[in-house]
Amino acid sequence: MSTRLNPYLGFRDTAKEAMTYYQSVFGGDLTLSTFRDFQASEDEAELDKIMHGMLTTDNGMVLMAADTPNSMEYNPGNTFSISLSGEDEKELRGYWDRLAGEGSVTVPLEVAPWGDRFGMCTDKFGVAWLINIAGTPQQ
Repeated sequence: MSTRLNPYLGFRDTAKEAMTYYQSVFGGDLTLSTFRDFQASEDEAELDKIMHGMLTTDNGMVLMAADTPNSMEYNPGNTFSISLSGEDEKELRGYWDRLAGEGSVTVPLEVAPWGDRFGMCTDKFGVAWLINIAGTPQQ
């Protein structure tokens, strides 16, 4: 297996809800492990939080996430974004529709100067997404 780059998202108490939502958007298999499962916290309030979550889709995308422990600083929002790009317009538009549908559109999904369809949105959990659908370069 080659090395892969996998986005890893940090949440505060909503990792399970977020990853379940992303599974509804992208499909695939979701595994969730709690701090209790790995005896990784002595804080009773953290035992049922997600220590590691991984969503693996049928087309090979992988998204990971966890709840940030209470003892660690948590700054949600603008420190990361996730880019989805490819040639399958139907698939990518479907992701766009579901992510932007309950979120907000930053840049509408339309033909960009480089000839691809491109858009930016923020989903209902505050995660920024960039969608690029390969197209024909414009002259």
